[in-house]
Amino acid sequence: MKALRIAGRGDRLSVLCLGAHSDDIEIGAGATLLSWLDEGIHLDVHWCVLSGAGEREQEAIASATDFLAAAASRKIEVMAFRDGFFPEQGEQIKVWFEALKDRVDPDVIFTHRGDDAHQDHRQVARLAWNTFRDHLILEYEIPKWDGDMARPNLYMPVSASAIQRKIDLLISHFGSQRSKQWFDDETFLGLARLRGMECRAQERYAEAFIARKLSLA
Repeated sequence: MKALRIAGRGDRLSVLCLGAHSDDIEIGAGATLLSWLDEGIHLDVHWCVLSGAGEREQEAIASATDFLAAAASRKIEVMAFRDGFFPEQGEQIKVWFEALKDRVDPDVIFTHRGDDAHQDHRQVARLAWNTFRDHLILEYEIPKWDGDMARPNLYMPVSASAIQRKIDLLISHFGSQRSKQWFDDETFLGLARLRGMECRAQERYAEAFIARKLSLA
């Protein structure tokens, strides 16, 4: 299979990262971002977490800062929408998305899967597609107890060092999540190995996405 590249060394890429919760972006696309930076792609990243308060806000800011340490530029926003109640806050979140559209015009958008089992994740994905109608949107996956893993159609092979840095940063920054049964290095490494096997990644690991609509020039 021929690999298609979004950008290469020296290119500049504007990226919008959307996450319902403080660790979502890192889990879904963290190694991809780290690999792009390692490859010498100049990233301008707008990183938005919609639900973060108290400890979770501090975790989100510290984690995003570390993940984007090598980015050309970064803007980190942490909002305070109520965790678990995004569908009930649809109007307020829609207003926020409309304002975001006036502030950023990204080349690539990372967001949740449209059919994710978590209601907050689905709401973010729905509004991302509703708001950004002429953009490349890649939907990432979040492993969880619901057992809702999808069949991805786009793979980003990542280096072994990038996946390990992703895991190290996740475990170090999100102390509030370490008590969760699924939140550990074996979960994150196992999923990356599985996706790497599916795309025959050179270094054995990959992150996977749903790409609903692509245009090739």
